[in-house]
Amino acid sequence: MSKRSLRFSRIEDMPESMRRLVQQQQAPQKTASVAGLGADVGGEERSKYGNQVTTVDGIRFDSKREARYYEQLKLRREAGEVLFWLRQVPVHLPGGTKYVADFLEFLVDGRYRFVDVKGRQTKEFRIKKREVEYHYPIEIELA
Repeated sequence: MSKRSLRFSRIEDMPESMRRLVQQQQAPQKTASVAGLGADVGGEERSKYGNQVTTVDGIRFDSKREARYYEQLKLRREAGEVLFWLRQVPVHLPGGTKYVADFLEFLVDGRYRFVDVKGRQTKEFRIKKREVEYHYPIEIELA
């Protein structure tokens, strides 16, 4: 900041453009990342893949698709197809990494299913899925 003082003693004496600059500096500012990927125009954070965080029954889901799948699970439970399910189930892998399945469903006939709700398969997901299926007797299904 310059050590020179302004020739205006009050903000009201400043020209309009200078007043706006002073007000902008005094207001808390949100920083947007390069190319606008980090912050949306409305100030809300945008996801890398465009998913929208959704809340259903007080539960936070990472995407609308995952929330819809949860609603379908509730209907399947009422229909007698699913006993219960677990959300965000971690599977630990060699090397200190872990894969987190969106749902682990327990079916009425005694079977279980690991389900991952994806809009698009990333390279990282495909690698972890392959790793999980290699090390454990698990097959990950996509929804």
